[in-house]
Amino acid sequence: MAIFPKPEDYQKFDYSLLLNGLKESVKDLSPAYFAMVMATGIISIAAHLLGMPLVAITLFWLNIVTYLVLWFLNVLRVIWFTSQFFSDMVDHKRGPGFFTSIAGSCVLGSQFVLISGNYLAATFLWVLGIILWIGLTYTIFTAFTIKENKPTLDEGITGAWLLAVVSTQSIAVLSALIASHWKQPYKLEVNFFALSMWLWGGMLYIWMISLIFYRYTFFKFSPGDLTPPYWINMGAMAISTLAGSLLIANSPDAPFLRSLLPFLKGFTVFFWATGTWWIPMLFILATWRYVYKRFPLRYDPLYWGAIFPLGMYTACTFQMARAMELEFLQVIPRYFVYIALLAWLAAFSGLVYKLVCRLLVFLNKRGRPKH
Repeated sequence: MAIFPKPEDYQKFDYSLLLNGLKESVKDLSPAYFAMVMATGIISIAAHLLGMPLVAITLFWLNIVTYLVLWFLNVLRVIWFTSQFFSDMVDHKRGPGFFTSIAGSCVLGSQFVLISGNYLAATFLWVLGIILWIGLTYTIFTAFTIKENKPTLDEGITGAWLLAVVSTQSIAVLSALIASHWKQPYKLEVNFFALSMWLWGGMLYIWMISLIFYRYTFFKFSPGDLTPPYWINMGAMAISTLAGSLLIANSPDAPFLRSLLPFLKGFTVFFWATGTWWIPMLFILATWRYVYKRFPLRYDPLYWGAIFPLGMYTACTFQMARAMELEFLQVIPRYFVYIALLAWLAAFSGLVYKLVCRLLVFLNKRGRPKH
């Protein structure tokens, strides 16, 4: 008596079922899914800075795979669901999620610089990030400006809008890292570009956070409105701090940066202090959402946008303390990195669980062995 079914006992593999399942998954793929690359990448970098090489390298290789898979799925979405893809791009709620592709590319590029020392790959991702930034920034904000039917402020704006700031500052960060490796005059020119992007990102944050804070305090706020990307309120300031810290570190190689040192240091601390203020506020609001209002806690790709700020705050505090010789701040990243890692593990476990459930559903649709 056979213990295991013979191959002929199973139904013939249905490739059309597999294709339909893939199409179903790709159709509703969140434009903000590259936030997983952002979160994984910055936690890897934070682990590298804090002397956790095994964690850093593991997450680095996982991030490369994640990045390639997400590009593959997005290309399929463009081919199969072209109209829906571009409709999402000009939608006030989903459109800002596309900025994660810029930040994800640049964060992965930063990993290549810091962890593997591969400047060729980093430069490729830097150029790709700049091309995406130009295309998406002017496409999305032009569409938001000229479209006839627009949502009201309370329905249209979320913390995800600050991904435009994060994407800008991610280019500033990678530019500063690359500039430190290049020779003159390219070193000078790329540092100036990094400074320009840093300043623009800071100005863009001031514009957007004013609208977001106004929405917070003068419109009705329900638990469903407090989506995870609101953590970008803090994450945008954290990555601005990181970019400022790298510009300070690069000041010996660029005379114009040396002349701006007091300004750079002042605004870097300003960004860090603002980001720090947001942390207790966001934890309180999260407690209100999940504990007091009992909002269901289940996996959502948007949660990667909440994990990224935790890793970025760890990395930026470490770099700022080192660049400005504020050694007493080093205690913060030593402990904060574990909060970021636990949050990442929770989200990754949720993703694995969701994928396993989809696989089981697929296998169930294929049918069981014939008896």
